[in-house]
Amino acid sequence: MIPRLEIDINCDMGEGISNDATIMPFISSANIACGYHAGDERTLWDTIRLAKENNVAAGAHVSFLDKANFGRSEMVLPVPAIYELVIQQLIIIREIADSFDVKLHHVKPHGALYNMAANDAGIAKAIAEAVRDFDHKLIIYGLSNSLSINEAEAAGLKAANEVFADRVYLDDGSLVPRSQKGAVIEDSVKLIEQVLQIVNKKTIITQSGKEIPVKAETICIHGDNEHAAVFAKSIFETLKQNQVVIKAF
Repeated sequence: MIPRLEIDINCDMGEGISNDATIMPFISSANIACGYHAGDERTLWDTIRLAKENNVAAGAHVSFLDKANFGRSEMVLPVPAIYELVIQQLIIIREIADSFDVKLHHVKPHGALYNMAANDAGIAKAIAEAVRDFDHKLIIYGLSNSLSINEAEAAGLKAANEVFADRVYLDDGSLVPRSQKGAVIEDSVKLIEQVLQIVNKKTIITQSGKEIPVKAETICIHGDNEHAAVFAKSIFETLKQNQVVIKAF
């Protein structure tokens, strides 16, 4: 018997983009902003409620405290401060999740914190230890084959290797910086080609045209992409047509 293909589709949500209700039916896990880079108590309530109604796994999208830059500017903080940063956001989101009797499923760093953790073992370790000390059953979502994954597993946590449906990659497996033109995929045909290649071939074509291997256990759609709702539906329907099972990691 041929084993069936399974993949998780995650999306960054609760960021005030007003498309959460449209996207939610087409994903399996939601990374919910905890108020540090976007969102507030009201959006947390609304997004967790939506996740529960759509049977979508709810996770914490933790970030630097930097709404002015949407959490996408690097900040230099001591390791204990990063640990505390993560703990505080987990406390915030769990209080509201408990109100809905929703069990938190995962933690995914956002923006600059995500990219820094992928390349800095100290930051990745601080995040992993904070998550482990808060709830060792939580899963860390991190850039595929990065230090984020390594440190999460070293801390005894489950980790989901993440790839991006709507981002362009460099030859070393990192993301093309958003400051560069063409870093974000805007064309739906290219997006679907990339997703199918990730799922079927476990590779990706980089900015330079090189084909590199990736480990993909969860695929991300950015909720702030102007095409996010259309992309989410298109990915969902395409994977279903290709007999790929969509479920939370």
